[in-house]
Amino acid sequence: MGFVQNKKELLKILSGIKDVKLMEDFLVDLLTPAEVKDIVLRWQIVKLLSQGITQREVAKKLGVSISKVERGARELLDKKGGFGKILIKQIKQ
Repeated sequence: MGFVQNKKELLKILSGIKDVKLMEDFLVDLLTPAEVKDIVLRWQIVKLLSQGITQREVAKKLGVSISKVERGARELLDKKGGFGKILIKQIKQ
């Protein structure tokens, strides 16, 4: 199986997990603690930026470098990217 097929398999597994505890258990097994922390932090950065908080304020609030926040800002500007789509979905719920 190639990378693309393996990626699709993983995405199918992730999208099928509806139980929050099972998802947590799976991610803890799948990722290192540092990777989990990075993902959680990246999501917080994007959420704050989407609320109109400046990059400098986000960096200060979360105790991260401005370059880390800038990456989140670039991703948020991508209209085809997933961050914006998920944020819109979150607002509707």
